[in-house]
Amino acid sequence: MPERKANLKRAYEQWVAQWKGERPLDQAMHLAVGGEFETMGAIELDIVKHFGLGSTDYLIDVGCGSGRLAKPLSSYLKGRYLGIDVVPDLVDYASRITARPDWRFKVVDHIGIPEQDGRADMVCFFSVLTHLLHEQGYWYLQEARRVLKPQGKIVFSFLEFTQPAHWAVFDAALHNEKHGIETPLNVFIERSAITVWAEHLDMQVERFLAGSEAISEAGALGQSVCVLSSRS
Repeated sequence: MPERKANLKRAYEQWVAQWKGERPLDQAMHLAVGGEFETMGAIELDIVKHFGLGSTDYLIDVGCGSGRLAKPLSSYLKGRYLGIDVVPDLVDYASRITARPDWRFKVVDHIGIPEQDGRADMVCFFSVLTHLLHEQGYWYLQEARRVLKPQGKIVFSFLEFTQPAHWAVFDAALHNEKHGIETPLNVFIERSAITVWAEHLDMQVERFLAGSEAISEAGALGQSVCVLSSRS
């Protein structure tokens, strides 16, 4: 396996630095996490609320980026929040724009969630497992399972070949690979694999949401979504 594909942190730091060198800070921070900052943030907020995040709950946002979810969430969530990411510039920006001194933002250098067992009501991963090898993604789900309360939920987005719109992501990744263009990794996960993962995590798939399926007035997320819950 090429070293560049194993070093997610380095790839993302270079990606963010590139945007900062080309655009004003706010625009760079928005584009570094995919653009459509406000719209996607509103959709992500509606998703976590739809699947049970209460206003006094504790949410852990893995791959919080520049605060695309945290910003709109800050006016809804009165409970605890932990946002983690591998890029310090993104974490600093997310912390600043949310302006919630009671919330925690942490930079991580490895796979792991800096929290004790059984504390969170929900752990979310938006556009995170899409950039990890399967082993790394499953490892993060194990961490999410560890920090969840008994009735907690895991919400994550993913890419799948059965979604026609996702083929463009694969095609772009193929082009970059052929031309030696270094970008963050894009990884597809099929629903059958997720179902097996859920069994090994002693969880169940509560819901799959297709990338084109909208539950928010702001529209569809684009990536598909899976919700995992406790078997009991």
